[in-house]
Amino acid sequence: MPASGFALGVDFGTSNTVAVARTPDGRARTLVVDGSPIVPSAVYAEPGAALLVGRDAILSSRIEPARFEPNPKRRIDDGSILLGDRDVPVVDLVGAMLKRIDEEWTRTVGAVRPELTLTHPAGWGAPRRNVLLAAAESAGFDQVRLMAEPIAAAIYFVHVLGHELPVGSVLVVHDVGAGTFDVGAVTRTRTGLEILAVDGRDDLGGLEVDAAIVAYLDRSHRDRHPDAWQRLTAPGSAEDRRARQLLWDDVRAAKERLSRANAVDLLIPLAGASVHLTRTELESLATPALAESVRTTAALVDALDVAQRRIAGVFLVGGTSRIPLLATLLFQQLGRPPVIIEQPELVVAEGSVQAYSPAPSTTFAMPSTPISPAPPVPVPVRRRRLLRRLATVAAVPMAAMSVAATVVIVATLIVLGIVTYSIVTGQGFLPDWPFLPTAPWR
Repeated sequence: MPASGFALGVDFGTSNTVAVARTPDGRARTLVVDGSPIVPSAVYAEPGAALLVGRDAILSSRIEPARFEPNPKRRIDDGSILLGDRDVPVVDLVGAMLKRIDEEWTRTVGAVRPELTLTHPAGWGAPRRNVLLAAAESAGFDQVRLMAEPIAAAIYFVHVLGHELPVGSVLVVHDVGAGTFDVGAVTRTRTGLEILAVDGRDDLGGLEVDAAIVAYLDRSHRDRHPDAWQRLTAPGSAEDRRARQLLWDDVRAAKERLSRANAVDLLIPLAGASVHLTRTELESLATPALAESVRTTAALVDALDVAQRRIAGVFLVGGTSRIPLLATLLFQQLGRPPVIIEQPELVVAEGSVQAYSPAPSTTFAMPSTPISPAPPVPVPVRRRRLLRRLATVAAVPMAAMSVAATVVIVATLIVLGIVTYSIVTGQGFLPDWPFLPTAPWR
């Protein structure tokens, strides 16, 4: 926590962004932006210099879709993006979202400046993390720390949910968002939290499930409405692009409703057709993506060779974890029920501002110095390092035991030699120790 006691945690996601404010009294609350605690990460470049974010960007996108970027996080490596007639740096897209959150902070908390914690996937390298730092600087934040998402989730697991995470135990964080999937193994040491290993995919998440649903609708209705589907899949006008965006928005909404309902109806734009979609159909379409994330998690746990008794829990994080099938697949694969909360989208942001000091967190003063790249350590390498440490610790007592055994053996042989020589020669070489037998040669 900063000296002022005010902190702001931001989880900048692929499709949605969440911000949590913490005040000196220890209370944490989610910032409500445009009437919702979950803000679309979308950005729209107006013909002037302004950048709209969130729901304002989505509404404006229906006027001129070419100026719209729905998932800036997926473009983090692109440097800049062409939106309409403007080439907009990705740093500016992220900075626009942070500025909007800062406006809401000022409106609800006041003019006091918080320490900002930005979370990021554990596998992100220095160039991507530097984009976040530059965006925070452009938004006017003077103190920023970066925190890996699995660490923030582990803090929430312990500090908010009240679960035990004993020293040496491991928490498996299974994070499936809209556009990315990450799994991290977090252990608690005597000094804080440490990430043992991470894995994941930048192209696996809720968007892939949405694409599977759209493809299913395409197969089912293209023959009935060929003209409409041609316009939806290859839009040639602003009206077609608006219809395509509306289709994907409705598909995402239907997917979210099916996490709590057994069936939904949705309307296909331009075709005027209503489609009845069931949870069973959704689970069938979502299985390939979800099963891939489960296989990745199981492989990471197997590579770490962590005994079941040392796994403190499997924690589901991210909006896509709402799909009930995911918890079922993980339970079948790992043999233990995962922990899931009602609003898994809020976990990372709220965990990042809790009164806890994990070792990997770093505070940066602005302007920031670029971070030196640090290559990820593969899981097998970590295992070899652990084995070497164990071998080093065990070597000392083993060497001491070996020396002691050698001394005992040598002393025994000397005594036996003296006794034998005395018996054979009849000479009294033995001292008059009371425990030795009395004999004629003494």
